[in-house]
Amino acid sequence: MRYSRLTISNPDDLVFGRAPKPVSCGFGLTIGAGEVFPEVKFTLPALDLNDSTWPEAVRQYEEMAETMIGRAITLKVPGLVLEYELLPPMTERPEWGRQITALLHDALKKAHESSGLRSALRATIIDFRQAHHPPRLREGRDWDVTRASFEQCADAGAHLLSIESEGGKEVSDEALLAGDVPGMAFALGVLGCRDMAWLWDQISEICRAREGVLPAGDSACAFANTAMQLANQRMLPEIFAATIRAMAAPNSLVAFEHGAVGPSKDCAYEGPVIKAITGCPISMEGKSAACAHFSPIGNIAAACCDLWSNEAVQNVRLLSGYAPEVFTEILSYDCRLMNEALKRGDERCLRDLLVESDRYLSPQALVLSPEATIAIAKAIIAEKSDYARTVAAGRTAVELIRSAVDDGKLTLSSVETRWLGRIEQGLADLPTDEAALTEQMRSTYGHLFDPAGYGL
Repeated sequence: MRYSRLTISNPDDLVFGRAPKPVSCGFGLTIGAGEVFPEVKFTLPALDLNDSTWPEAVRQYEEMAETMIGRAITLKVPGLVLEYELLPPMTERPEWGRQITALLHDALKKAHESSGLRSALRATIIDFRQAHHPPRLREGRDWDVTRASFEQCADAGAHLLSIESEGGKEVSDEALLAGDVPGMAFALGVLGCRDMAWLWDQISEICRAREGVLPAGDSACAFANTAMQLANQRMLPEIFAATIRAMAAPNSLVAFEHGAVGPSKDCAYEGPVIKAITGCPISMEGKSAACAHFSPIGNIAAACCDLWSNEAVQNVRLLSGYAPEVFTEILSYDCRLMNEALKRGDERCLRDLLVESDRYLSPQALVLSPEATIAIAKAIIAEKSDYARTVAAGRTAVELIRSAVDDGKLTLSSVETRWLGRIEQGLADLPTDEAALTEQMRSTYGHLFDPAGYGL
């Protein structure tokens, strides 16, 4: 399918907890139907995973499941999603991923039967195809183990399947550090989108073959979140990171045009654009993800979330308890506040407070406002090709930033202001034809990628 119109066209209708296309999954859970649920994401502490340490890893996952579920029941949460993100050795050895998936599934099932806790389990597979460079994306051992991990996690009881795919990352990593606008347009709009289309056909096929398993969604984390963190470290301008955030939205949208139904990934900060276009529920992360990374978008990220997440937290001891249990409580209280606003009909008031507290303090926050989201979404659906969508999203983002600067609402440093002009010019100079850009990029980045892996 190809989206050519918005499902949510009015910014007032872009709110947390409600999505036009709710998703029912897992043990009695419906996401996007009027409630926000915590999605707790957890991982092991530093541990060299091998045959001798694997029993300890299994024990820790059992412990994490018990404490997170126990805390959710104690706090009377209306529903819970656990996201299990496989570590690279668990993807490389699919039987390990299957074992932990089954363990978590059984823990949620037991809680549902004993206490009525509504819940679902998301398994996020590592994109192991990037293990070697240039990556072989569509064949070979790296793809074989990635596919096997999807299949075994689905068979073991995962309700939602996701991935943070990295097609095009081999080019974007260099383009980001060079501040290369054409390079990023190529990595996201040509390579990334081509890979997403192929990959999500495969994932959707795996899900269709199994009852109760849904293709949930992807994330442009490898591109846009990398840019956000480099900007946080002052290695590239915030203006560039904000532009890349918008340009990443068409990339993540491809998953939904090839079978994904939501909820999208928590680290996909482009989620609001996806929700506006598709109407599918989204997971988001913000201030409660500071355990994993810092960001300038801690409140605004919650404006239209349907799941509220913490990113990955290690199973380390804090004063109150182990971190996964602690973050279950933090997320649960955040969701309580949003759900109370929904019950009272005050969700737009709370949403607007979340938005305005961040909106004009960073260009990265500005492009996530409901108004900016709708503007970027409209620009995307007005174009026919993925490349044209990517360019249109970037141009719209810089127009929004330029307007906010001209109105005196957003203040930029002299360096950021120069970069705004540079990015505007870079986007304006892009060729209209994808083939022309591809030919240009072969001379610059051709040594980094395998054209056959992208159907080129």
